Amino acid sequence: MKLKIGGIGVLLCFICVVVQAQTVQEKRERRANLTLKEWNTLAGHKTRYLDHITKYDAKGFKIEEIEYASYGQKYRITYEYNDAGKCIREVEYDSKNKPIRIRKFEYYADGSKKRQYNYLPNGKLISSKEFEYIFSK
Repeated sequence: MKLKIGGIGVLLCFICVVVQAQTVQEKRERRANLTLKEWNTLAGHKTRYLDHITKYDAKGFKIEEIEYASYGQKYRITYEYNDAGKCIREVEYDSKNKPIRIRKFEYYADGSKKRQYNYLPNGKLISSKEFEYIFSK
């Protein structure tokens, strides 16, 4: 069975895409210059400890995540974006803030992820991943 979409259907689809884009933009604007701290408290204890920090830039893009354990920082990840707002580079650091992995990303023209490259801190490529999108009928 084929579905025909007339002018009104196309208009409704367009409106949905625009509304979704506005929603994403609004969320990003609300996160501008935000630092979000997550705290944990063990049951039966009053002492809380820092679990996670997420930082956003002036455009509302996530630029850093830090995960903590009882002993301190577990890892840290920094993010870099292109002009289209796509993450093009992630750098992961260990508990001593030493880089341990670099990921770089490529995107298709429609904005979907195309490839991921994984590098050692010295720049040596260790692996790559390709993304394939298959839509079922």
